[in-house]
Amino acid sequence: MSTSGGSTGVEEVLPEFESYRRELCAYTYRMLGSSFEAEDAVQETLTRAWKAYDSFEGRSSLRSWLYRIATNVCLDMLDGPQRRAMPMDLTGPASADSQLPPPRADLPWIDPIPNGLAFGSDPADRAATKDSLRLAFLAAMQHLPATQRAILIMREVLRFSANETADLLTMSPTSVNSALQRARATIAKVQPTAEKSYDDTDDEQRKFVEAYVQAFEAFDMEALTALLKKDVDMQMPPFDFWLRGPQDVAAFMLTAGSACRGSKLVPLEGANGLPAFGHYKPSEHDPSLLEPWSITVLELDGDRGISGLNYFLDTARLFPLFGLPPELRV
Repeated sequence: MSTSGGSTGVEEVLPEFESYRRELCAYTYRMLGSSFEAEDAVQETLTRAWKAYDSFEGRSSLRSWLYRIATNVCLDMLDGPQRRAMPMDLTGPASADSQLPPPRADLPWIDPIPNGLAFGSDPADRAATKDSLRLAFLAAMQHLPATQRAILIMREVLRFSANETADLLTMSPTSVNSALQRARATIAKVQPTAEKSYDDTDDEQRKFVEAYVQAFEAFDMEALTALLKKDVDMQMPPFDFWLRGPQDVAAFMLTAGSACRGSKLVPLEGANGLPAFGHYKPSEHDPSLLEPWSITVLELDGDRGISGLNYFLDTARLFPLFGLPPELRV
C-alpha cells in the first residue's frame, strides 16, 4: 500500500489495518462472488482507510469502521445489472451426449477463493463461517440487492447486532430488520437445502476425497461413480453446461472428457472451506507435459458421498491465485 499521503502516525496503524485483511477479503468475496474483485476491494478499502484515518474519531471500533468502508467499496462495485452465477443457475441439466457449448466469456462467473485468503488461524472462526462460503450460498446471494447482501452477511455471518448494522449502513434498525427478513425469504426460495458441512478432521470424509483422487488419476469410472451421490452435480465454468447423476458424469468423462485420462491432481490447502485440487491433464503434443485444466472443488454431503464436482477452467487466472506452477513434467 502506498504511503505517499496521510499524516504522521498513520503508518503506525497500518499493521493493525493488515490484521483485518483476511476477514475483510472473506466479507468482500461473499458480497462480490469473485476472489479477484474481493482482493481489489480490500486493497481499495485499506487505501481509503489510510487516507481518511485523520477523520476516524474512534466513535466505533476500527474493525467496524473498516467494514463500513469495505461495504461502500462493494456497493460501488456492484452498481451494475449483471450478477455472477454458476452454470446451474442459468439452465437445466444436460445429458452426457449433449454437445458441449462454447465457453461463455461474456458471463461473470462465480470463482473459488483459496482458504488462505478467506480464513484466519482461528479454527472456531473457520468452523462458524465456512458454510457461508459454499458455492450454492454465493450463487443464492447473487439474487439479493447489494444492500440486502450486506445486511444478511453482517447479521447472520459476522453476527453484528441490528444497531451495529444500522450504524454501518446509515439506516434505522427497523429498516435493517425489514431488509433482513426480505433477504431471508429470497434465499429460502433460491438456495438448495443445505447439506452437511465438509469437516477435514472427519476420517470418513477424508477417505472419500482420497478415493476420488485415486479413482480420477486411474481414470476408473466405476470406482469414481461409487463415490458419488445419486444427485451429484458436475459444473465447469465458463461452460453454460452441467450434468446431474453418476452415470452422466461417467459417460461424459469417457467421451468429451477423455482428454483428462492420465491427469494429476495436486492437493491444495482448500477452497471455500472445501477440498480442492489443481488438476493437470496431459498435453496433446507432449505426453510428458501436464497442462493446467481446472481448479477442482469437491462438495461432500457429510459421509454420504460426493455431492458436487466443480471444475473451474479459467486456469490462466486461477492457477497463479492458488500458487500453482504453469505446467508439470512427468
